[in-house]
Amino acid sequence: MIIELSLATTFLAGLTIVLGGIVEGYGYGLSLGTKWPYTRDMVHLAVRKADPEAMHRISATLVGLLSLTILILDFNLLSIAGFISVIFTALLGMATLYVLAGKLPSIFQGFHDIAAYTTMVIYLLIAMGFDPSRFTSFIIDAITPPHFLYFVIFMGGVVTGTRKMRFSIGDVRKPKNRLQWIWIVHSIAGVIFFLSLILLQLWIPLALALIEGIVGLLVFRGINRNPEKPGIVVGLHQLFSIAIVLSLVIFSI
Repeated sequence: MIIELSLATTFLAGLTIVLGGIVEGYGYGLSLGTKWPYTRDMVHLAVRKADPEAMHRISATLVGLLSLTILILDFNLLSIAGFISVIFTALLGMATLYVLAGKLPSIFQGFHDIAAYTTMVIYLLIAMGFDPSRFTSFIIDAITPPHFLYFVIFMGGVVTGTRKMRFSIGDVRKPKNRLQWIWIVHSIAGVIFFLSLILLQLWIPLALALIEGIVGLLVFRGINRNPEKPGIVVGLHQLFSIAIVLSLVIFSI
């Protein structure tokens, strides 16, 4: 049962991340305001109005409920870490609403993205029967060079938080503002990560990273064309990020 629950939690955590990308892609970031985690008629908004922000919050709630269930049924270091990660993701999710509203700095969105991906990874590890005693060393390996993906994810969140889902990035060949410099740092981090995959000879993650880079350029183009609604490419950007993370976990243990 733990395996099935953990797989379901992993799937829903990934779905929540993709829905977050769709929220950005179609301009629903503050469609429910800064009220969190619930607002009136959540299910109605999700089903009848097809509001991805409502779907995002419902999916996140299901992750939380499954996380609590796993914690009760299988109390160990991994299930504790997963539950704590869910709590941090939820609190930082609330913070991102205030980032979009201009009331908190953009780094909170970066930390939110890290917490969201960490949640997904932890429940995948539980589903794979990962030894909880190895979790600390696994996380250290995951966040230190040459494993650079966490910093790429963090900077991607900072880019989104800085542009507040409504500003274009503009011409970055001669950066003139904070947003453009942050985008450049995000891109440099992506290149370093790409090179690290070559160094480590992780060919499947490398192939996925190459596709992700192309999708990232499409996101950049979409944002500059229509900063408030760059489209489905933002969701695809998150989807390929998830694929890279999952492939790294599978090939690292």
